[in-house]
Amino acid sequence: MNDGGALEVRLGKRVQDFRKKAGFTQQELCHKAKLSYSTLAKIERGAIKSPSVFTMQSIAQSIGSSLDDLVGGATSGKSKEFKTSKSGVKFIYFNVNDTLVRYHQRAFSNLAKDLGMQPDLVETAFWFYSEELDKGQLSLDEFNKLFAGRLGVPSVDWKKYYIKAAESVPGVSNLLDKISKEYKFGILANMFPGGLNALMESNKIPELNYDGIVDSSLEGATKPDQKMFKVAQKKAGLEANEILLIDESMSNLVAAQKAGWHTLWFDSSAPEDSITNVLKSLE
Repeated sequence: MNDGGALEVRLGKRVQDFRKKAGFTQQELCHKAKLSYSTLAKIERGAIKSPSVFTMQSIAQSIGSSLDDLVGGATSGKSKEFKTSKSGVKFIYFNVNDTLVRYHQRAFSNLAKDLGMQPDLVETAFWFYSEELDKGQLSLDEFNKLFAGRLGVPSVDWKKYYIKAAESVPGVSNLLDKISKEYKFGILANMFPGGLNALMESNKIPELNYDGIVDSSLEGATKPDQKMFKVAQKKAGLEANEILLIDESMSNLVAAQKAGWHTLWFDSSAPEDSITNVLKSLE
């Protein structure tokens, strides 16, 4: 007998109980987790089938819980045996931008074209405030206002341009699907508030059962800050030398190595070679 509906109701009741225990009203939690009221209300009454893992992560983070604790009691299933690579890797973290998706130049070019500006001017203005955005120190609305002000235009909707320009790196979805069947894995991303949800809702990154998600906008830090690696290691529940980071940024890879992790550089401009290297490293 299919008890999918019962699972959704149990999950909704668990979210509601955790929210109340943390002392949040629905409106307060929506504001902190950057969710719409209707989304949270539907989750709590069991009206959403399989809520996004990023939404659940945001809720868990906002109420001071782990994703496993929040979801664990509402789901059931057999435990799964996972592999360990010859190098000792048991958990793989993936970066998002320029690893799972590509967007930068096209997003800046499209925005510049609409504004009648040079792309380099738009990109320079973007990076001026991007770190505060990715740390969650600025909301998207606040960032858009500052971004627009620096460009001298009335308004900018960065999320719209980012999501429209973002494309899945060829072959990565298949890679993630394969790895999800053999290893514990997750996402370790510098990302603006709500960005991971938006990417999954637009099918730019696959909806899989990620074992750990570390979103910079929820952590108040960005890679290569060591805080990100400490949080990620805690979520993985493993020793540092059992974790692999796949990322395009050398500064992030060096920081991961200093944290004791394995690392692998990913070149999104040559994804076939990079994917082959990932699979070889996990033999």
